[in-house]
Amino acid sequence: MNENILSELNKSQLEAVLYCDGPSLVIAGAGSGKTRVLTYKIAYLISCGMPADAILALTFTNKAAREMKERIAQMVGWTVARRLWMGTFHSIFSRILRAEAETLGFDSRFTIYDTADSKSLLKAIIKEKALDDKIYKVSSVQARISTAKNNLITPQAYRNNRELLEADSRARMPLLAEIYAAYAARCKAANAMDFDDLLLFTNILFRDYPQILAKYQQFFQFVLVDEYQDTNFAQYLIVKRLVENHHRLCVVGDDAQSIYSFRGANIDNILNFKQSYPECKIFKLEQNYRSTQNIVNAANSLITKNKGQIHKTVFSENAAGEAIKVHSVYSDYDEGFTVARNIAEMHAKGSAYDEFAILYRTNSQSRVLEEALRKNAIPYRVYGGLSFYQRKEIKDVLAYFRLAVNSTDDEALRRIINTPARGIGNTTVDKLMQCAAQNGVSAWQVITDMPRYGLQVNRGTAERLLRFHDIFTPFGSELNTLDAYETGQALVKASGLVAEILSENTVESLSRKDNIEELLKAIYEFCEQRREEEGTIATLTDFLSEVSLLTDQDKNDDEEQRKVTLMTVHASKGLEFKHIFIVGMEEELFPSSRSLSSERDLEEERRLFYVAITRAKQTCHISYAKSRFLNGKNSFCNPSRFLKDIDACYLDMPATDSVGDMRFADFNARNPFFDSNKVASRATPPPPVSTGYRPSRPLTKIASTPATETRNEINGLRQGMRVAHAIFGQGEIVSLSGEGADARVTVQFDNVGQKNLLMKYAKLTVL
Repeated sequence: MNENILSELNKSQLEAVLYCDGPSLVIAGAGSGKTRVLTYKIAYLISCGMPADAILALTFTNKAAREMKERIAQMVGWTVARRLWMGTFHSIFSRILRAEAETLGFDSRFTIYDTADSKSLLKAIIKEKALDDKIYKVSSVQARISTAKNNLITPQAYRNNRELLEADSRARMPLLAEIYAAYAARCKAANAMDFDDLLLFTNILFRDYPQILAKYQQFFQFVLVDEYQDTNFAQYLIVKRLVENHHRLCVVGDDAQSIYSFRGANIDNILNFKQSYPECKIFKLEQNYRSTQNIVNAANSLITKNKGQIHKTVFSENAAGEAIKVHSVYSDYDEGFTVARNIAEMHAKGSAYDEFAILYRTNSQSRVLEEALRKNAIPYRVYGGLSFYQRKEIKDVLAYFRLAVNSTDDEALRRIINTPARGIGNTTVDKLMQCAAQNGVSAWQVITDMPRYGLQVNRGTAERLLRFHDIFTPFGSELNTLDAYETGQALVKASGLVAEILSENTVESLSRKDNIEELLKAIYEFCEQRREEEGTIATLTDFLSEVSLLTDQDKNDDEEQRKVTLMTVHASKGLEFKHIFIVGMEEELFPSSRSLSSERDLEEERRLFYVAITRAKQTCHISYAKSRFLNGKNSFCNPSRFLKDIDACYLDMPATDSVGDMRFADFNARNPFFDSNKVASRATPPPPVSTGYRPSRPLTKIASTPATETRNEINGLRQGMRVAHAIFGQGEIVSLSGEGADARVTVQFDNVGQKNLLMKYAKLTVL
């Protein structure tokens, strides 16, 4: 290998590359060049005479494998590089399984089922066994089977595991072992494996057929693993078996960036590497080439609070850089506009939009951010996911709203008539639509009077159609005069969507529930603004009109346009941006409320925050809100405990707040918007649908006449006074006008611009 190439490595990288005599663990801090070490090590092994096809390199994404192979090819040539066994765990071991398929009773042409295929088969099995699909939810069943396979538990072992059977009984799924066995048998009969099978059967192959294991042990003379902190038990065991004779193994990773336990990743694999391989050498890549010194030091001070870690001292020789700017805002709405304003200001000074990323803990947080960016004409993209209003659960809820206000909306009806599942199949829907077309009426009209229009369905199907119809009956013709927020709450409850989602009890289902709550929050904010600014009630029709404008953003979109990136922190791993905004740094959001009962889970949340900070190259902004709309009501928030974990010298804290001494009680006492009785009334669920829907607050329009007379003082408020609003944040009173019920106040808010509010609804707090 050309020594000039090796000269491009720093001392730690070079040592890691040159050591090839036994197992090694390369702890690679954020931005320290781990990919460079892997690629140079493989090129070095080849230059020392090791055949390329004797090297096995395992990654977690096809993209990582492709990029590494391209870099290696630049050093050793494509003819050699293409012979490498380099790819994801699943792709590599599917190759081995195809070669050895007959040993396991499969044909080498076996099909690999994706998630949709697996769910479809499980759904059929549940139906064949006449089980209640509301209890045996396909997603829940699939998740349990996947977990079992990743822990190398076969159907037979599952049946014999009393602990698992008892857990299934507690979950009201005592027949899950039977479903697992039937699923495995059906896959075998179809000559198919799912993704989890690729690891499970590779382990079985190596465990039960020592001659085959010996063949691959001899074949692969050196094994390398990227992102070792993300390996699960099945992956750990495959690697251990392959190298148990020669121990020529190099794993690269960072325990401080282990954030995927919900996918089965086990941080103990990297923390206990030396116990598995006592003779191993450990190399630490501690120089960060990505970030400023201040960002690196702040991240270091944070992660040292974790007990479960391999100690390292990451450092940077880049410029010192700015302190991390911490923003305290009044609400999540204010947070969105604070972020947008800062991006606009930095863009005006020369930063391109694609140099910015906004990171959040949960997908539901993107909604207010998207709104703020749109209103500030800032282009953006949602990375690794859909724009908020394009998510399935949101489109489902909006379809209920659309059908409620417009019964002739056949597309909305088609989307939700069997969502959640209520036994109305595609055949029935097709008959319904054909009948409607033949009679020149809407599908809704056909359901309303099936005998009149001659819809040919059996009695059971007719009853199910009528139950669907009854969801909307309580709202009646008055719907377009009713308050959108309370109507929306009632419709969501009546639809059964949230109940179905919660019954799945998976990480993904909880995220979908959060998204629906965020949609209701959007309606709440829309209603409050309409009441404050116009003194009128916002109806569901009004909100749907607003949403249709918000979601029309993709038309005439220039894909080449530079855009701000929005993403979850999980999705940001492995990426970097010049400017990072981390939002929602509040207790029970980040860290997640689901992590607070376990020290292990809490440490993973801290690692997630570490990942967020270390995505930044030049500047990092962190924000937290004093109030956030959660679970149907405005809730007071405390700053995340993780902010206290960062040494204060690396933070630029708000002038009026300190993390250790937040005066939320004072804010609570002075802010009439958050009157506890009012909050409680807004959080009260609507009455049962069967009794007829009746809103809990008056629904008559509020008469108001334009007030033109300017006044010096109204109700203790004066021009020039600094005030705070629970949604819009802080601002200065520009003018006051009118009197009595028509009194108005115009406020220039710091982040959202000027608002003209009715005094009786404005609920301003004097600062």
